[in-house]
Amino acid sequence: MSFRADYLHSLPLVTAATADAAALRLFQYQAVACPPYTAYLAALGCQPARVARAVDIPFLPIEFFKTHEVRTDPGEWQPQEVFRSSGTTMQQRSRHLVRDPALYRANAAAIFETAYGPLTDWIFLALLPSYLEQGESSLVAMVADFAQRSGQAQPAFFLRDHAGLVQALGEAKAQAGRRVMLFGVTYALLDLAAEYGGRAELQGITILETGGMKGRRREMIREELHQELQQAFGPAPIHSEYGMTELLSQAYSPGEGLFYCPPQLRVLLRDPADPFSVAENRADGAINVIDLANVDSCAFIETKDLARMHPDGSFEVLGRMDNSDIRGCSQLV
Repeated sequence: MSFRADYLHSLPLVTAATADAAALRLFQYQAVACPPYTAYLAALGCQPARVARAVDIPFLPIEFFKTHEVRTDPGEWQPQEVFRSSGTTMQQRSRHLVRDPALYRANAAAIFETAYGPLTDWIFLALLPSYLEQGESSLVAMVADFAQRSGQAQPAFFLRDHAGLVQALGEAKAQAGRRVMLFGVTYALLDLAAEYGGRAELQGITILETGGMKGRRREMIREELHQELQQAFGPAPIHSEYGMTELLSQAYSPGEGLFYCPPQLRVLLRDPADPFSVAENRADGAINVIDLANVDSCAFIETKDLARMHPDGSFEVLGRMDNSDIRGCSQLV
């Protein structure tokens, strides 16, 4: 059995207690099998055999996904799907070359069901206009798969048809035994709230904001944003997702902006001024993320997000580092 097959067989069994061992095992493989990562490690003078702790693994700057084909064993396969980051027409978009689209969808579904219960208990609707227009969005692919797995009759996506979405929300709420979740990019949810806020159809549903003003509205702190959304959608907490094109895994927040990682995803913090100062007990800093599902690209990514860690293991996204692109999910500056 190949490393990849054996590793993927064991991935669903990973727990918080075994995640570091899995990370070290994957690191030893990707240090050799992923050419851009191999070159980066060599430039750092890193000797992979001497890396004994997950916290000591060097993290690949996320910009590499814009400039290189970040994938393992590139001569053995061709991408079956390509995900691209959101961005303006002036920005170069990151690319995540996906060897096995089913792996992404199955992993995302498992994470969601651990956090929210069976997909078949839900009806999924989405207001993600910029992602739909730009195309090749991992978020759109995930929501579409959730809707298919749920067996719902309603279409999931409403580009800018707010009236149609409100009607669909009312019809979805009328289905006994089903909960309703609305995925929405931040600016689009605010547009919907401004037009239909307070309507009965918008009450009693789960709002999951995916972040992003995309230059359409002024940036807002999380407390201000969630307060405005709660005025339109009811007093229930506003949920959030932390994910990005370069990852196959997601973290969810059930409210208050606190994200909880599944076992295959780990967030570590570094000094924003020193990319190599990663510490397990750091209270705030820039995010380095380990995504154990990224077996075919690179699992160890240095992002441009700023965060605060909490004693219970949750983390809070504080915004973006200066001079970094406006991109990704849940980037509320």
